[in-house]
Amino acid sequence: MTSTTPASPSADPSAQRWFEDNRANWDDRAALHEVSGYGIPELLEDPARISPEVAQDLDRLGNLTGLDVIHLQCHLGTDTLSLARLGPRRVVGLDLSPASLERARSLAARAGTSIEYVEANVYDAREAVQGEFDLVYSTIGVLCWLPDVAAWARVVASLLRPGGRLLLRDDHPMFMAIGEDVSTGLRIEQPYFQREQPMTWDEEGSYVDAPADAPRMTHTVMHEWNHSIGEILTALLEAGLVLDSFEETPYSAWRPWPELMVREEDGRYRLREDPDRLPLQFVLTAHRPG
Repeated sequence: MTSTTPASPSADPSAQRWFEDNRANWDDRAALHEVSGYGIPELLEDPARISPEVAQDLDRLGNLTGLDVIHLQCHLGTDTLSLARLGPRRVVGLDLSPASLERARSLAARAGTSIEYVEANVYDAREAVQGEFDLVYSTIGVLCWLPDVAAWARVVASLLRPGGRLLLRDDHPMFMAIGEDVSTGLRIEQPYFQREQPMTWDEEGSYVDAPADAPRMTHTVMHEWNHSIGEILTALLEAGLVLDSFEETPYSAWRPWPELMVREEDGRYRLREDPDRLPLQFVLTAHRPG
């Protein structure tokens, strides 16, 4: 019997419009995020500085000296640059948005750091990038843009050499299921489990506090999918990876409900009252068996 590899979701005609809308949306967000700061001035001022997103996982990342690292869905490259400052031999950043990558390349050049940036749908990463990696890194707000988490997990496994590791930190699907209107409290309004059709939004703005003169977003339609914890873990296990650690946390990198959330000293957000009632993020590590 001859086995066949399932077609990439990026080749599915029904999904192409979703990806095209999301690419255009993230091109607009790239300009908006850059003018908001996004930690870029701080990274350029201090060559030893790393982003808060990478800093919180230093223990999980371990010693990266001499390793090969790929950052999937890297956006403006602030975390990619931070990973490069931890001593790896090779760093690759991959993203769907050309406008994001233009800014990521500029940041790396201004920081005097060698980073390979590749424009590709994450589902096509194996074909777009040569070689195998010791670490696949991806955070935060990444899986919600992907219709098929099982296909994503297979891509991750294909990028890892034997013994290579995955570090994934993302918004918790329970957090993503809460509706935007919290005037009467937290209410589950969005699906916790994946649906074939996406949740489609038409909204200006993003999750950053942008200045008044920030460029206006013109591509406002975006499509998202929620993936349950069970679905994510099963996808990784079925892709042949071994789960090493899994943690849920009451902290978020962004603040969808300003009236209900407070900012910690390290820049993370939590619920003002009873923060232990809702998980806001999860982080996991896994490896490809040797």
